[in-house]
Amino acid sequence: MSDEAKAPDTPSVAPAPEPSPPAQPATPQKPGRERQRFPRPRATQEPVRSLEHEQRPKPPSMRELDAEIEGELEAALTGISDKDLLGADTSSQAQAASAPGEHGRKQGKVLSIHGQDVFVEVPGGRSQGILALEQFPDGRPKPGDMVDISIEGYDAANGNLILSRRGAAVTADWSTVAEGMTVEARVIETNKGGLAVDVNGLRGFMPISQIDMYRVEQAEQYVNQRLLCLVTEVNPQERNLVVSRRALLEKEREVQREKLWEELAEGQIREGIIRSVREFGAFVDLGGADGLLHVSEMSWKRVADPTQIVQPGQKVRVAVLKVDLEKRKISLGLKQLESSPWDTIGEKYHSTQIIEGTVTRVMDFGAFVELEPGIEGLVHVSELAGKRVWRVSDVVKPGEKVTAKIMSIDPDNERISLSLKAVIPVEAPKTEEEEEEADTEPAKPPRPRTTPLRGGIGEASFKFEEVQE
Repeated sequence: MSDEAKAPDTPSVAPAPEPSPPAQPATPQKPGRERQRFPRPRATQEPVRSLEHEQRPKPPSMRELDAEIEGELEAALTGISDKDLLGADTSSQAQAASAPGEHGRKQGKVLSIHGQDVFVEVPGGRSQGILALEQFPDGRPKPGDMVDISIEGYDAANGNLILSRRGAAVTADWSTVAEGMTVEARVIETNKGGLAVDVNGLRGFMPISQIDMYRVEQAEQYVNQRLLCLVTEVNPQERNLVVSRRALLEKEREVQREKLWEELAEGQIREGIIRSVREFGAFVDLGGADGLLHVSEMSWKRVADPTQIVQPGQKVRVAVLKVDLEKRKISLGLKQLESSPWDTIGEKYHSTQIIEGTVTRVMDFGAFVELEPGIEGLVHVSELAGKRVWRVSDVVKPGEKVTAKIMSIDPDNERISLSLKAVIPVEAPKTEEEEEEADTEPAKPPRPRTTPLRGGIGEASFKFEEVQE
C-alpha cells in the first residue's frame, strides 16, 4: 500500500496560534537600581506555538540587561578617579591646554577686566583665559581689544585657561627665586595689606610692616620704585611669593651698628633721622644706633611741646654730648649748633639794672622770669615782697608781666638773680608833727561788759556777792 493510501481522507489541521504581543525594548537601568516588575496574567489555555514563533529570537531578560549595563559601566570607569570625574573637561581646547609642552600662540579678544585679571576669549574652544593686568605695561586694555596670547596651562578648579601675553617683558619662572635670596622688586600698586610687587615676572606681596624699619603711613610713595628685598616665602604650587625690605635693612643695620660704635665720640656732629617724638624728647637714628635728644637740649628757649621743634622723619644735624659704651646710650643736643644767648649776656644786662620780663614758672622756692628767649632769671621767695610770703602764687602767676631788679649775673653757670621787692617804692618816714598828732588822738572808750565778773571758788564767791549786796 502506498503512502497516499495510508493517509487519512481528512487531514487534521492544527489551530493557528494567537499572535503574541510585540517584545518591548529593554530600557537600560542605572547600576544599583532594579526595575520594578509586575506579575503577568496567566492565560487560561496554553496556545499552540507555530513554526514561525519558534524561529524568532528569545528576548533577553531584565536581569541579564542590568548585569550587562553594569559591566559596561565598570569597564568604562576603570582607571578614572573621583577628582577626574568632578573636574573633567571634555572640550578639545582644555585637553590641548592640559597636555604638557603643548603651548600654542593665538590671538584672543578681551572680554572684561576684573581687578587684576583680564578675561580673554580664546578662539577654538569653549573655555576663557585669564591674563594678568601687569602684562600690559603700555596701558590698561579695553573690552574688544585683540591681543596675542600663549596658552600656558589649564586651571581645572576654576575652568579657565592660564594665558601669557605674546611679547610680554617678563615671564614667570619660579626657579629664579628662593627663600633668603636678595632680589629687586618693582612696586606695581598698593593694596589693603601692603604692596604688590613684580620680581622677575612673578607677582609678589610685601606686607606694610616689612616696607621699612619704622611704620609707614603712606605706602603710595613707593609705587613705581625698585626696591632691594629679601625673599621670605616661596610656594610655586600656590603661586605665593612674599618679600621683605625690612629684613634686608635690619641685616645692613647690624653691620652699621658695630661700625658706628667704633667711630662714635663726644663732641662729634652727626646727621640723623627723627625716629619718634615723645613728651621728654625725641629718638634720632644715627645710622645703626638711636640716640636721645632731650627736650631741654632742643633749643635755648624753654620748649613746652617737642613737636614744635622736630617731626618724625625729619633729617637733623645733632651734636654728640655723651656716649655710654656699657649701657649703649647716646645723648644728643640740637641747641649746641646755635650760638648761645649767654655768650653775650654781659653786653645786654648788668647788676642793679631794672628789667621787665614774663613769669614762666612758679615753684615753692620762687618764680622764674624770662628776660628774652633763652635767658631766664630766678626771683627767690624772699625777694618777692617786703613782707613774709607763704605761697609764691599769692604774689605772681605764670604769664604775668613783672618789673624786677637784677641782683647778680653768673654767665658760667647761666644764672641771674632777680628781686621784685627791690623795685617796690619805700614809704617816707613820718615827721614829728605827724607823730604828735597820732599821739594826741583820743583813745576810744572801752566796750561795756555785758556779763558779770566771776571769781572765787565755791561758797567763798557766794559770800563775796552777799557782802557786796
